[in-house]
Amino acid sequence: MLVFAASDKGGTGRSVTSANLAYQRALLGDDVAYVDFDFGSPTAAAVFDVPGALRGIKENGLHSYLVGEVGEPVRVDIWSRTEHPVLRDRPGGSGRLVLLPGDVSGGEFATDQETLRRCVDLMLDLTSEFDVVIVDLSAGRSYAMDMVLEATARPELSGVEARWLVFHRWTRQHVIAASGLVFKEHGILDGGAARGHDKEALRGAIRFVRAAVPDLDSPLWSQVSPAQSVWMERCDEYLRQLASDRGIGDSVVLGTVPLEPILQWREQLITEVDVLSTQIAGKETLEALEELARRLFDDARWGRS
Repeated sequence: MLVFAASDKGGTGRSVTSANLAYQRALLGDDVAYVDFDFGSPTAAAVFDVPGALRGIKENGLHSYLVGEVGEPVRVDIWSRTEHPVLRDRPGGSGRLVLLPGDVSGGEFATDQETLRRCVDLMLDLTSEFDVVIVDLSAGRSYAMDMVLEATARPELSGVEARWLVFHRWTRQHVIAASGLVFKEHGILDGGAARGHDKEALRGAIRFVRAAVPDLDSPLWSQVSPAQSVWMERCDEYLRQLASDRGIGDSVVLGTVPLEPILQWREQLITEVDVLSTQIAGKETLEALEELARRLFDDARWGRS
């Protein structure tokens, strides 16, 4: 399965949440490839604590591969290369966890037919080898998004299932932006239809992920004043109505990740050690990520039998 991680704005939690999804699927036994198509800011390696690639790699990255400078992009075995103290001891029964990093200062680039062919070949190779291929796209209506929409419309990839996760924070601007990325002119649906996708089928392959959502009943917010509590409840009600009006209400939300203090300070994987031993992360955050990873493969959540 191909999973495309998209957002209309930066700072949505797209990369850190999708990296956690990759980690959770690997813990469940899947072989997972994480493909960093955020060409302007390839920082996925930082979430996985892979040294030497925190801002991309100097040669043989995805940018170099797609523009034809190298024959194969570098693959990084996260379990063996990470400096994360928990990931260094690969859990028993876990699947492979591999990162394909971008290039340092690679930047966005227009797609020609040769670039498109390389993209299709890469996705065919990865989906034949891995159970899950998560593709982290640049924010907004990017060249990366155009490329994967065109690639997945090609006959060669017709037998490969693709699902889209659109990330947004729980704010008015982010709700509006996420809706626009999918439904407005030149958005995912229009862009996909223009490249040969069935618009309704593509719509059915898109779900939304709300990140950094305050849980008003959690201890984190128990010390706010009564006036603040009432105001936050009203804001939450307003956002729920706004999301519904904009076509991204609860029925198309795959999951919600609560506001997590440590993710405000450091984009990282959330492990059981962080919750149970060091207690620096909330149990609710880990449970939300675990549930999101399960729902990704739950056909009932996608309206399929």
